[in-house]
Amino acid sequence: MLFSEIYSSYFSTAAAVLAEAAEGTLTEKRLTELVREKAFGESVLTLPGHLKSPEWGLLTPDLKTPLQHVPTMPLTTLQKRWLKALLRDPRIRLFSPSEEGLEDVEPLYGPDTFVYYDRYTDGDPFGDPKYIEHFRTVLSAMREHRRVWIRFESSRHRRNTWACIPYRLEYSAKDDKFRLLTSFPDGRRPLSINIARITQCRLGARWEQEEYRPLPFREETLVLRLTDERNALERAMLHFSHLEKETKRLDESHYRLTLRYQTEDETELLIRVLSFGPVMEVEAPERFRDLIRDRLRKQKDCRL
Repeated sequence: MLFSEIYSSYFSTAAAVLAEAAEGTLTEKRLTELVREKAFGESVLTLPGHLKSPEWGLLTPDLKTPLQHVPTMPLTTLQKRWLKALLRDPRIRLFSPSEEGLEDVEPLYGPDTFVYYDRYTDGDPFGDPKYIEHFRTVLSAMREHRRVWIRFESSRHRRNTWACIPYRLEYSAKDDKFRLLTSFPDGRRPLSINIARITQCRLGARWEQEEYRPLPFREETLVLRLTDERNALERAMLHFSHLEKETKRLDESHYRLTLRYQTEDETELLIRVLSFGPVMEVEAPERFRDLIRDRLRKQKDCRL
């Protein structure tokens, strides 16, 4: 483990409480607020009592502390080297993270340390200056609540120009690509654009809150039939580990997976299902089967 347990939620919560106690600003109400904000939901039932208990000796009855210095949790050299290595990732660098305090630290590993598999090789050009410019323009528009004007080329090589409200960036680990989800004030369905397909991008005017009405996402159920070949069952449990699921064994080599997901994650889920090839079949709903057919047709057209 690179990080000690002192960086856990409980230690961070205790440090925040003691910092305010050392300044003389801690109250019962503020103590509860800090625990609720920084720890877990059920922690408010037990942690304040422990912090005030004589056994721990951290807080006095008047919510002061015998500590003479405010708690600090400095990073070790190993932890700094790990963070420096993360900041060399071109995807992370798109967000312009600060390297303050890490200037004289050598990265723990290089970008070529890891070999990726089960992932498409035509990922986005994260180091391309134009790609970085477009990505950061979109990011600024989202942070500043501004419209964005974009020109892009579709998968069928059609040129499009949109003036839209960007509301989400999502990363596909399977495709190794960033997608921009946009929402239109006129109520049309959300539209998705691969950042690498953007050829021009510039900021527009700010939008008002009443103009922003993203369509509500629904929860859907996906039923899959899996043939356990080439370790497919174990891979499926890993790929869909973040989803609520039910798994039923049909016979020695076949299973039925029932997944519940949000429609906002449908594109990524579609890509993951397709990655299993013939060992995975969509049983329901029919709408998802149509999405599979449409995706395969597009892939075939792109190869022609």
